[in-house]
Amino acid sequence: MIDRDLPLKREIAENIKSLMKANNWTQLKTSQITGISKSTLSDYINCKTLINVGNVEKLAIAFKVPKSLIDPSFERNDDELNSSSLPDKDNNKENKLNKEKTTEIKQIPIVGNISLKQESLTFEKIIAYKDIPKSWLKDGNHFLLRAKGNSMIHARIQSGDLLLIRIQNQVKNGDIAAVLIDGTLELKRVYVLDHKTILLQNDNPDNPPILIENSNNIDIIGKLVYNLITY
Repeated sequence: MIDRDLPLKREIAENIKSLMKANNWTQLKTSQITGISKSTLSDYINCKTLINVGNVEKLAIAFKVPKSLIDPSFERNDDELNSSSLPDKDNNKENKLNKEKTTEIKQIPIVGNISLKQESLTFEKIIAYKDIPKSWLKDGNHFLLRAKGNSMIHARIQSGDLLLIRIQNQVKNGDIAAVLIDGTLELKRVYVLDHKTILLQNDNPDNPPILIENSNNIDIIGKLVYNLITY
């Protein structure tokens, strides 16, 4: 069975290990300070389980960093970054780590409407811009999109979630992508059956799949990279 959370687990594991190293904390010391059991902490570091919200909070408090620097699923909050929860300037190791993590950012547009005119992607409505860590933007161009409806709830995507999309017109089978169907922007899991036929799968059993028998009626806009969840 494919572990769809594995990329997120790996990033969380690297974040925890980096913060432990910066503070010169062992797993035992981190466990004692946070109250998270050593076995549970080991599971996070070894990508066995996905961290829960409460333990993200405990680690963020212990390391004095925003929750988004533990789990990137949390939406980055500028007020949080500027609050007293950040480490004192005298703590050089923590301060250097946080600076590297939080200042390397890029403004990405939150898009309302998208169209393709002469095969050129156009953002017809930009709602706002949001700071996104450059480490999330490894290549290509990106935009942000608000999820609508409940068709992808089993992929942990709820209506209102802010989604980071990398612009590309091809994806692998099973990838979640933003697609244009007759001018309407949708988020679906894409399966290319042949050169003309595409199956769009919802991650909700109450929503039947959509079979597109003429690929000219659909445009793949980009691949889902991150879900910026806010709690």
